[in-house]
Amino acid sequence: MEIVTVPCLTDNYAYLVKGPSGVVLIDAPEAAPIVDALEARGWGLSDLLITHHHHDHVGGVDALRARYGCTVTGPRAEADKMPALDHPVQGGDRFDAGGVAVEVIHVPGHTLGHVAFHMPDADAVFTADSLMALGCGRIFEGTAPMMWDSLSKLAALSPDTMVYSGHEYTASNAKFALTVEPGNKALILRSHEIAKARTEERPTAACKLSEELATNPFLRPDSPEIRDLLGMQSASDADVFAEIRARKDRF
Repeated sequence: MEIVTVPCLTDNYAYLVKGPSGVVLIDAPEAAPIVDALEARGWGLSDLLITHHHHDHVGGVDALRARYGCTVTGPRAEADKMPALDHPVQGGDRFDAGGVAVEVIHVPGHTLGHVAFHMPDADAVFTADSLMALGCGRIFEGTAPMMWDSLSKLAALSPDTMVYSGHEYTASNAKFALTVEPGNKALILRSHEIAKARTEERPTAACKLSEELATNPFLRPDSPEIRDLLGMQSASDADVFAEIRARKDRF
């Protein structure tokens, strides 16, 4: 399976997955760059998967559906907030898109109905604004315990899973991560690699889950260094996560 990263808007990403029997798009911030990416490869579009209702993830849905006649799948819980869904889904559902097996993971926090799409045969999970490269999405509709539970679900996937998130926020996320775990050698190295990639205008929003587990502070509330820095040595992981998220909001 081929996965193509498509930059959209100012800092969004959409992703194209070329499956055995069709092409699948994850999120549609805007239509034009997605059409360009499809046309450049001579591809059609069989399926469009939407992670949550925010406009910068659904803005191109109607134009793409009109052009390609694709099936639109998205969270049942947010169906009243987004373009019409042909296939409403919820956490635990499994379905086929473009010949690719897809598992739906409910990851509320950023929004209440947010879902991630896991493609185990491709070792890929599309997380949009839940788990992000070196970060996690802002908590707009949910709660910190809700977001921590969502991230814990994603952290339990195979470490070899590639995580494809929805925005190019990695450089700023790295700067924050170093404020709460400055002694993390893997994080220091990764921050240098990210800076180089961005200088070369290469996307950095996709990486292996194993790398996230080693460097993303939002997945590391059990880190002794983070706990010592926050003065939360005996707190629960959920409480440490909530403090990290609060600090990031003020960063």
